Amino acid sequence: MFRLQNTIRDYAWGTDGQISAVLGYEPTGAQEAELWLGAHPGAPSRLVGHADRTDGQRLDEVIAADPEGMLGAGPAAKFGRLPFLTKVLSAGSPLSLQVHPTADQAAARFAQQSAAGGDPADPASNYKDPCHKPEMILALTDFTALCGFREPAEAGALFGALEATGRLSVSARRAVATVRAALSAGELNTAFAYLLGGAERAVPPEVSALVAEVPAVAPAAARATHEAGVAELERLAAHYPADPGVLISLLLNHVQLAPGQAIALPAGNVHAYLRGLGIEVMASSDNVLRGGLTPKHVDVAELLSTVDFRPLPVPRVEPVEDELGRQIYRPGFDEFELQVLRVGAQSDVAVDQRGPAVVLVTDGALLLDSPTGTLRLSRGDSVFIPASEAPVVARSAHSTAGGNDDGGTATAYAVTLPPSWDESA
Repeated sequence: MFRLQNTIRDYAWGTDGQISAVLGYEPTGAQEAELWLGAHPGAPSRLVGHADRTDGQRLDEVIAADPEGMLGAGPAAKFGRLPFLTKVLSAGSPLSLQVHPTADQAAARFAQQSAAGGDPADPASNYKDPCHKPEMILALTDFTALCGFREPAEAGALFGALEATGRLSVSARRAVATVRAALSAGELNTAFAYLLGGAERAVPPEVSALVAEVPAVAPAAARATHEAGVAELERLAAHYPADPGVLISLLLNHVQLAPGQAIALPAGNVHAYLRGLGIEVMASSDNVLRGGLTPKHVDVAELLSTVDFRPLPVPRVEPVEDELGRQIYRPGFDEFELQVLRVGAQSDVAVDQRGPAVVLVTDGALLLDSPTGTLRLSRGDSVFIPASEAPVVARSAHSTAGGNDDGGTATAYAVTLPPSWDESA
């Protein structure tokens, strides 16, 4: 087992020290947005405290030197790398409206981009790697997000509520009429493309007028509808006052998660995290196509070729609690599952391990026992478990060091491969 040192990445939408406070670290002094745990080359974890290895060695390099020992023969053959990336995400303001490509699309588009001489490191490049990026977010605090499309009739009623305030200009009313006509015909794709200005990103002047008038009409519309998605408009407009992505939000499900609730985000699902703290797990990729609510690169034409325009229920992931008391979240992707391990004085818990695993302790202290030794982990500590070290059992350390005194209990999150990972191997 390898103790890890991880990077907290700061982005403008992060929070002032929330990740450090939760994990017991010294504050970074920056807007803390994401703690990365894994082997993605963008911010790989590094090994610490290992006598037989150099402190600071990158986890991706360790895995590349012995892929079968680190990942297991099957996962090494299928994925060729650590297939998942884990993050602690802290959103103080909205993240971009975004979508992730399918595996086939990512591979094909990355190859095309590379053949044309594109540099994945260029901020204007659409594809950073040839991989897909399905993901899941598990709320640690109250968490708000936009996720997938509403039914067209429901979205149309929300746009109608803006007009019903009687405060829109003639130009803005034309935009509402165009959107509602498309939605009445069940054409979410038409409404979506119209609001963003189509593949050329030429936003119609009447849409710009409607965006500008949102702050004046949203409060009254929210009072009339009692709809959280309409109430969100004013906050979104405050962050991005001229961005048509503010209006796109009315086409999407407005999701409020309580701690312990989770949603899955497959390819094609338009989404945006708005605020809250959570554990995010994804396939190890950095492919993000953005449509708005961001100063970063936006390519509407590529976005439109990627989006799944089907209205679907919110893709909630319900945990399965097994006989050992583990809560296991399986979103249906081959690359990962997330386990919540609650360890007490009388409750040793085995990690449900298939191949490699990453474990993060968020409260209390515990011991991880493997066939090769024992590691003591406290709040904020994390570890990479090679496939060759299974089985691993978590047990109470009966200590309050680095955590809260809760009768010797501890909480940890473990990311491993799900039972389905090899079904198509």
